[in-house]
Amino acid sequence: MDAKALILLILAHLVTDTTTGALPAFLPILKQVHSLSYAQAGALIMVMNLTSSVIQPLFGDLTDRLSLRWLVPAGVAISGLSFGLVGLCPSYLALMAVVVFSGLGVASFHPEAFKGVLGSAGSRKVVGVSWFMVGGNAGLALGPVMIMAFYAWGGMHGTLLFSLPGLAAAGAIVAYWRHLTHKNGKTPQREAAAQRKPLRGRLKPLGILMGAVTLRAWVHTGIATFIPFYYVNVLHGDAVTGGSLLTVFLAAGAVGTLAGAPLAEKVGPKLFFVVSIAVITPLMIWLQMLQPGLMLYIVLALVGGVLLSTWSVVIVMGQQILPDRAGTVSGLLVGFAMGLGGIGATLMGAVADQWGVATVMHIVTVLPLLSALVALFIPAGERGYAQTGQA
Repeated sequence: MDAKALILLILAHLVTDTTTGALPAFLPILKQVHSLSYAQAGALIMVMNLTSSVIQPLFGDLTDRLSLRWLVPAGVAISGLSFGLVGLCPSYLALMAVVVFSGLGVASFHPEAFKGVLGSAGSRKVVGVSWFMVGGNAGLALGPVMIMAFYAWGGMHGTLLFSLPGLAAAGAIVAYWRHLTHKNGKTPQREAAAQRKPLRGRLKPLGILMGAVTLRAWVHTGIATFIPFYYVNVLHGDAVTGGSLLTVFLAAGAVGTLAGAPLAEKVGPKLFFVVSIAVITPLMIWLQMLQPGLMLYIVLALVGGVLLSTWSVVIVMGQQILPDRAGTVSGLLVGFAMGLGGIGATLMGAVADQWGVATVMHIVTVLPLLSALVALFIPAGERGYAQTGQA
């Protein structure tokens, strides 16, 4: 295991994903400053997810065919620089534009970074992927803290500080460039490209997994987008505390990602996914029975920890189906499915405008059971995929 390269990629993942975590927490302020509707606010999340996530498979396919290691430093820099302008936007259209560019930076970073992690982790790929995902979840959790701190310090212009971590991370990667490209250069990519197999026979299990992950993404995006609004409009709290709730949710997810991997190895990835996602429904029912206070934080932390504990499991299951297309499958599961979650945020925004934020939380409570139901039909393990392919 190349620990230095792995740590560098984890830190870059952390920095890149702070922008994705910061936007939902900043939405109540953007909504007030730009006089947005809930649907317009949800559309910003949709655009961020579409550009940062849905197009990731395209970058993934390119990185499976070509050596595009330069996308790692470029992606983290573009993401930070673009999001730093979010507080300076004079209009909703300009706000959409900077969100698009920030999302493209995120999308270009992830597939090539995932391949770098697989190359740097050696024989401990599951451990490497788990820690890499923890870095991203930690970035999602830090994003709300950073954006609210920058806003408290410098107002809307304080968002410019978001550009500094991105530039610093890109500079560190470039400084380590020769060693990183030497360890994970073109030869392994050419070998992988030569071993690419037809997708025939593997699309069905992949499609089922994508369906379950997409529903899970709707749950994640729904909570991340609307828990600040729920706290402010339903529980009558303040926006800053609402942002801290989002931080707790995402920080607990980082812990859950790390803790979930060894447990999934013991009980099996499919069973772990089904049980974990189904447990979210009773936890969400409990959450909506609570008033502001410590218990609300505790239950939301449980929701975040259990929900995000399935991330590394999902990646492993996807790579079992498509072991010859590491960049593509990471783009599909981490990118495309989460991007579809952004569409869910827009639809939920329309629901919130019509029937209120509380109704959105009721919908989010039911969706985990649908995800678990779909996941029951995923072939379990490599033998299951092989049998499906032969059928």
